[in-house]
Amino acid sequence: MLSAETLDINELIRICHEAGAAVMDVYEKDFQVQSKEDASPLTQADLCSHTIITGRLGELYPETPVLSEESATAVAYEIRRHWTRCWLVDPLDGTKEFIKKNGQFTINIALIEDARPAAGVVYAPALDLLYYGIEGQGAYKIAGGAEARRLPIPSARRSNALVIVGSLSHSTPALEEFVARERDKHDNVEFIPMGSSLKICLVAEGTADLYPRLGPTMEWDTAAAHAVANAAGRKLFRYGRQEELTYNKPDLHNDWFVAQPDPARSLDQDRACV
Repeated sequence: MLSAETLDINELIRICHEAGAAVMDVYEKDFQVQSKEDASPLTQADLCSHTIITGRLGELYPETPVLSEESATAVAYEIRRHWTRCWLVDPLDGTKEFIKKNGQFTINIALIEDARPAAGVVYAPALDLLYYGIEGQGAYKIAGGAEARRLPIPSARRSNALVIVGSLSHSTPALEEFVARERDKHDNVEFIPMGSSLKICLVAEGTADLYPRLGPTMEWDTAAAHAVANAAGRKLFRYGRQEELTYNKPDLHNDWFVAQPDPARSLDQDRACV
């Protein structure tokens, strides 16, 4: 039976690369933008990626259901509540960044086990950047075809500042207030605007200390990067609480959250990851 322990992560990476190639084929041309019912943008790249990923997962793991952003409303909770394991997919996270053509968009595949993210792959095809993490096996970053580096990466720290990463296209007054409070508490605070699930990955690798998401997100927006973060010794805590986000809930919206280092993890453990 499929589990995080038996999963061949290379299969997921290959699926992400295949979907990424299709996404980039659209990205490099003129494309049309539609609006979904919630007014969020939709492109042909979203649909191509969805078709490839759900098709490949269905071929490889026919016994494991797939919940994708582009098909989530078709699966009622009365069906989903019986799932102890499923795939959670965002075929194109950061569609606004895709439309702006700034490269900060990702393809995300997560394996959910008992409401937690057990494994995940985050792929940014325009940046040739990939992150993956598996529960109990660690998290890794592959940049530009180089060898995988285990996360967190001590050399990712660029200064002694408290580094906060936040949404590039979805800033909120609550986020601005959060950053202002941190500036009151710390002498040196740096804010990095970034698109898509890459924000969580920056916390996982150690480039950023905090990612406060004080605005709406869906489960598929965070699941894969959450798996990477957990495998790197980071947590996605509900805002103001020491409780992690969970998945396959009746309501697929996430609570506000903050991605941060695991309070139970020692500095020596981070330094040991090279």
